[in-house]
Amino acid sequence: MAETKQRRGHAWLSGAGLRPTRQRLSLATLLVGDGQDRHVTAESLFDAAERAGEKVSLATVYNTLRAFCDAGLMSEITVDGTKSYFDTNTTEHPHFFWEDTGELTDAAHERMEIRNLPQAPKGAEIASVDVVIRLRRT
Repeated sequence: MAETKQRRGHAWLSGAGLRPTRQRLSLATLLVGDGQDRHVTAESLFDAAERAGEKVSLATVYNTLRAFCDAGLMSEITVDGTKSYFDTNTTEHPHFFWEDTGELTDAAHERMEIRNLPQAPKGAEIASVDVVIRLRRT
């Protein structure tokens, strides 16, 4: 089972042309080893790595997440301009941000329509639209 998870992590890195260093492979295995998409912060991934017995610094986690984003393996979602989440699902889709727990989850996008966007300034084009819907439990 652990070998299958590690193989998934290795294939994920190799598919993006990233060299599978020990630290990248251990983090990739935590992120995609079970075949599920996930949303993590650098801190939550660091904690998961520590629980798994991986020796990796928080700075390395930040640098590795940046490398994964740069390689197109993850996307970064910023909430409030202060907290970054990293998503292994790189398709464009909206998110729910749960204010009470700080959790970021995928939101259904089938019925969502984004219309009448403002025109981009001269010399620019809209690259993407990020939708984060903040939720408060009642």
